[in-house]
Amino acid sequence: MTCDQLKKTLNRFRRQNILVIGDVMLDQFLWGKVSRISPEAPVPVVEVTRESSFPGGAANVARNLYDLGAKVHILGVIGRDREGDVLQRILRGNQVNTQGLLTDPHRPTTVKSRIVAHNQQVVRFDRESSAAILPALQDKLFHRFMRTLPQVDAVIFEDYAKGLFTQDSLDQMLGLARQKSKITAADPNPRRILNYRQLTAITPNRHEAFVAAGVPSAEPVDDVLRDTALMSVGEILLQKWEPENLLVTLGEHGMCLFRRGKKPHHIPTVAQEVFDVSGAGDTAIATLVLALAAGADPAAAAEIANHAAGVVVGKIGTATCSTEELVESFSRHQR
Repeated sequence: MTCDQLKKTLNRFRRQNILVIGDVMLDQFLWGKVSRISPEAPVPVVEVTRESSFPGGAANVARNLYDLGAKVHILGVIGRDREGDVLQRILRGNQVNTQGLLTDPHRPTTVKSRIVAHNQQVVRFDRESSAAILPALQDKLFHRFMRTLPQVDAVIFEDYAKGLFTQDSLDQMLGLARQKSKITAADPNPRRILNYRQLTAITPNRHEAFVAAGVPSAEPVDDVLRDTALMSVGEILLQKWEPENLLVTLGEHGMCLFRRGKKPHHIPTVAQEVFDVSGAGDTAIATLVLALAAGADPAAAAEIANHAAGVVVGKIGTATCSTEELVESFSRHQR
């Protein structure tokens, strides 16, 4: 893909409407410095200098889509608490339609808090509930989904195993989306692999792909197309899930696109430096789906997603990629 072709695709990003449904979170960061060890225990004392909060989980996918120019709707569940209010306020500030965020007074908003000192994460602590949401709330979520679906071009399902999805609810929503000829995509969770069948795209990382295929993990091979274990896993998942596109993200080895009836397509990483991989998968699926919705062919869409992921891993914290950064990344690697 040339820079001119990329720019034409990016110009179409603004016309796309994308729905994200899944487990929403609030990512909190406490930034500081370490100058001594605690006298109470052999642990560093972090002097906090500032705090920041960002959308996390499915909400981070929505944020990535907005920063790339798309119109975004989000469906999920938050608690009746300050963190839920903060998350809604941030998303609304990013012009994400939050009418589909339902409140459950019996569970907290999922919050992941990280303490970062000298650009290194010291510790993370989570506050969450992984219990299934109540049937009445599940029904309300499905009705919001039905009302929102006609307004969008694509649907991204984001399962972080926090109780939002059941196999039945996923099947219902996927069936309805297929009836309406919507682009559908999912990022599976290795702790609870649901049966994702006949989606437009699925984007597991290497570990998630091996777990979903039921294959023991194996060391990666530098020559990705000669990685026999990975090639076998790709074929297994194509048969198991029947997706149009299976994009396995491989960290430092880039990505590999599997499609039925076609040879696997390896896309080498373009990351210059890697500071923080958290959220890179969210960026990858958001960019892939947006590019597909904008008319890019799967190989080109995967290449764009690879560049976007390469941009965000070079940043600290939960980050996104802009269209300007995408153009700059493409230009740099075509020299």
